[in-house]
Amino acid sequence: MLILERYKLTLDYLSKTIGEAETELHYKNPYELVVAVSLSAQCTDKRVNLTTPKLFEAFPNAEAMANSNSDVIFSYIKSISYPNNKAKNLLAMAKMLVNDFNSIVPSEVDELIKLAGVGRKTANVIASVIFNKPTMAVDTHVFRVSNRIGLTTNSKTPLQTEKQLIKYIPKDIIPRAHHWLILHGRYVCLARNPKCENCGLKVLCKYYAKQSNKKNVKQNTTIKQHGKKNSKKTSKKG
Repeated sequence: MLILERYKLTLDYLSKTIGEAETELHYKNPYELVVAVSLSAQCTDKRVNLTTPKLFEAFPNAEAMANSNSDVIFSYIKSISYPNNKAKNLLAMAKMLVNDFNSIVPSEVDELIKLAGVGRKTANVIASVIFNKPTMAVDTHVFRVSNRIGLTTNSKTPLQTEKQLIKYIPKDIIPRAHHWLILHGRYVCLARNPKCENCGLKVLCKYYAKQSNKKNVKQNTTIKQHGKKNSKKTSKKG
């Protein structure tokens, strides 16, 4: 199957089965999304959404957070993974927003990654979700799904995956495709026990083909071994 055909079939399927998709993180403005996405690193969106209401009530904008300290911020996010580092990063990020960006979240990835605690993945999420930029944030779900289906080839890093995906996905749907891949990975193409039998992409999925081949080889080996055992028993009786 040609790579362009694989992309078209995958995107058509995800578009029909998922439709309009958006981040599952709760936010009301760009500042809140920066905070939420920063907190979501190695943490579930569900946990972040349980934590941010009180955090945003205490710090409704960058100025309020910048005027606080990491210990106070920590007290609001202590149920999140790596709260110490994240509290320090949020404080530094807020101060940079106020001092360097006039409290306005920048729209360009190169500017966003200057903010403390904001890596390329987070920057791509902000640029895509808030500013509808054709950027592809590669998290563990996107990395896994694109590799399994065969949308990427020999991709070893998130950046390599990002470059391959944006090369073939039409620019106008990259923001939506990002969410499609995440949601497919979160609810269907699970890391440990993917729901392959319920997935419409299995007909073109390289991972499914590989696993099916392994299963067939194992079954054939078992049948052959069973046949040899029966043959030996028959031979002894004779």
